[in-house]
Amino acid sequence: MGQKMNPLGFRLGTTQSHHSFWFTQPKNYSAGLQEDEKIRNCIKNYVQKNRKISSGFEGIARITIQKKIDLIQVIIYIGFPNLLIEGQTRGIEELQMNVQKEFHSVNRRLNIAITRVEKPYGQPNILAEYIALQLKNRVSFRKAMKKAIELTEQTDTKGIQVQIAGRIDGKEIARVEWIREGRVPLQTIRAKIDHSSYTIRTIYGVLGIKIWIFVDEK
Repeated sequence: MGQKMNPLGFRLGTTQSHHSFWFTQPKNYSAGLQEDEKIRNCIKNYVQKNRKISSGFEGIARITIQKKIDLIQVIIYIGFPNLLIEGQTRGIEELQMNVQKEFHSVNRRLNIAITRVEKPYGQPNILAEYIALQLKNRVSFRKAMKKAIELTEQTDTKGIQVQIAGRIDGKEIARVEWIREGRVPLQTIRAKIDHSSYTIRTIYGVLGIKIWIFVDEK
């Protein structure tokens, strides 16, 4: 068996960087990690509840967190800000208050900023969310995968691979289906590859979606 490795962790320090930047003592590391997870979950839950359009589409590409002694800086990268809360100062303030309540930090201030992603369908998280939405609406998995690849081709990427695993189309035996367009060199460290794993619950059970997008080569 080949050893499976996360493409993002494999390329840290070359073409990928960490989504969380902070320093702590080894004994407090796990608490800091849990705090990051709590902040991300709180933001996603808030966005789901307060979408302008109830499409089931969050459109969050990634959330980066930078921690200092007295400040936690959170940057949300969003593909479709018009569906969400950008431009509404009250919405961002409310989100900040919600997150602040979650982790009861008295000594540190929380600052949330929203940044728009130029080519949203070049982001694997947004693409995985799009496929998940199609599968929930009973669209054929092949049609959903081909449509996702068409959307990605408009963003000047060099290659994409999409994989869906589980009880696809409600079949009794779980299987894995995948499709690839262009080059996706997973063994080349200098190749910048974005990756996303996404889980969706359907009436037949849980499906797993994995996406690899080959952006560029250094």
